[in-house]
Amino acid sequence: MASFSRLMQEKDFSSITTAQIARNAGVTEGLIYKYFKDKKDLLYQVLNAHFHEFHEKIKIRITQATSSIAKLDLIILASLEEYLENRLLSKILLLEVRNSQAFFNSGAYEMVTIYARTILKIIQEGIASGEIAADTNPDLLRKVIIGAIEHACLGEVIFGKPLDIEKTAAGISDIIFNGVKA
Repeated sequence: MASFSRLMQEKDFSSITTAQIARNAGVTEGLIYKYFKDKKDLLYQVLNAHFHEFHEKIKIRITQATSSIAKLDLIILASLEEYLENRLLSKILLLEVRNSQAFFNSGAYEMVTIYARTILKIIQEGIASGEIAADTNPDLLRKVIIGAIEHACLGEVIFGKPLDIEKTAAGISDIIFNGVKA
């Protein structure tokens, strides 16, 4: 997995071969197939490990927050930070794997759903406590939050542009939680 990750820093996913991965790792190609079905399975395992680590960071950070909105603010900020710190994995997630039906049956996708359920649970807690309006559709708000995060950094991730993470996170939170009506 480390060998594959290093190669992805240098090359496009589609141009990497299992022979290159094996050579870079100092193992035989057959050994790769002992642990992974194919190159996509290896990719999903790398993404799964990344998402697992990211979700653990999120859980720790939100324990510092005292309100549902503060927790969601932290998730927005942490997610933007993660997308930009790990641009390669972000690019793969945002552009490549979602085109593959196999991704939706992978452990990586399960971690994505755990992340989404974490956001949903916080929204539901906010509604129950009265912090978020009672008539808010929790599923729709979760989609808006995740969509805003992804679209806010999509171009920056693809084209390697800088992004003011704190300003962007604050802007997303302000629009979502305070609205735009004058």
